[in-house]
Amino acid sequence: MHIVILGNGISGITTARHVRKRSDARITVISAETDYFYSRTALMYIYMGHMRLQDTQPYEPWFWKKNRIDLQKALVERVDFEAKTLVTSAGERIQYDKLVLATGSKSNKFGWPGQDLDGVHGLYHLQDVEAMEKHTARMRNAEYGMRNAAFRIPHSAIIVGGGLIGIEMAEMFHSRHIPVTFLVRESSFWNMVLPPEESDMINRHIREHGVDLRLETELKEILPDASGACCAAVVTNKAETLPCFFVGLTVGVSPNIDFLKNSGLEINRGILVNEFLETSIPDVYAIGDCAEQRVARPGRRPIEAVWYTGRLMGQALAQSLTGIRTEYVPGIWFNSAKFFDIEYQTYGDIRAQLPENHNTLYWEHADGQKAVRINYESASGSVVGFNLMGIRYRHEVCDRWLREGTHIETVLQQLPAAHFDPEFYTTYEKEIAATHHHQQQPQAV
Repeated sequence: MHIVILGNGISGITTARHVRKRSDARITVISAETDYFYSRTALMYIYMGHMRLQDTQPYEPWFWKKNRIDLQKALVERVDFEAKTLVTSAGERIQYDKLVLATGSKSNKFGWPGQDLDGVHGLYHLQDVEAMEKHTARMRNAEYGMRNAAFRIPHSAIIVGGGLIGIEMAEMFHSRHIPVTFLVRESSFWNMVLPPEESDMINRHIREHGVDLRLETELKEILPDASGACCAAVVTNKAETLPCFFVGLTVGVSPNIDFLKNSGLEINRGILVNEFLETSIPDVYAIGDCAEQRVARPGRRPIEAVWYTGRLMGQALAQSLTGIRTEYVPGIWFNSAKFFDIEYQTYGDIRAQLPENHNTLYWEHADGQKAVRINYESASGSVVGFNLMGIRYRHEVCDRWLREGTHIETVLQQLPAAHFDPEFYTTYEKEIAATHHHQQQPQAV
């Protein structure tokens, strides 16, 4: 049996590794991005000089041959599902018995004039980081007078979109001492996800790092330089013209499936799959960022473009491909990130607006860079979610409390068990419990 996996991200590679553990099937992994699997979440550290590309690759080059996983670098332009054949841009035809579509995401564009100019990029692929390097060098050359004086490239970058990718790109440029202007259309940073207190904390933190955060500001147009090829400025919805050498479009991502449209495969925003990650075509599966659940589980989104769900999908699908049809179970929602110096973790059900049947405990440190939020059901007291800013809790402990519906008072008593910061770090469990008990006191009228 020949299993072909299109995409060498966390989903595709997890599938390949676990299939190999369970069978002797022939495995081919195809990608047009890189020769080897690397940690996409570490992309920013390559630009910042903390890591080299090879440092982000979890497996040595010899690993693939030893484990009989054939890697092919090729761009697949179309899939003939009837003939079970992939066709590459070079005209090569690759046949499969079972096909796994793990094509990931692409950065969103919304038809802005100038969005395809050189110097306008997202932050998803290795090629995006390479483009940032290229244009940073171009800007530095202009700064030292190595371009003709008729048109100087401004020493600033503009980032459009207020999410996790945008804050990563802002930190990347900040690490090179490059001024950054951050355009966010919402009234507060990432307030579609973060509750008001956490969102306001990140607003302050961004500005404390010297980033020009402009809320309720949208991109209208990107202007070219004198050559007509590269970006030189953006125009906002407030009729401002802001010079720049680079525009980062970080307004989210969408499934990378354009080449599959009109192929006969059922597609909505992503490739539609059932709970077993099976598509509408026999022997064809979809996992990771490109997969859309036909029926999303309660409290979960149909498409979840995060690392750990891709890994879980790969593990489940590997069992199905090797004879044990296995349902994909995403488990308790989890995500983590870093906003400059503030680490962020979220577990379970934390929404921007508190549901009517939930109560919340919110504690914030006086320094304005640490906070803990615990949401719980009003009637039963069972915890439903955790938000952590600048403080780390153990994943397995929070996950267990959420699965068991542990009472908020029990959680507060056992809170030291979740503490994950290094020894001798200050702990705040007593202050957090005191905040909760104060909130429970009847308020004077």
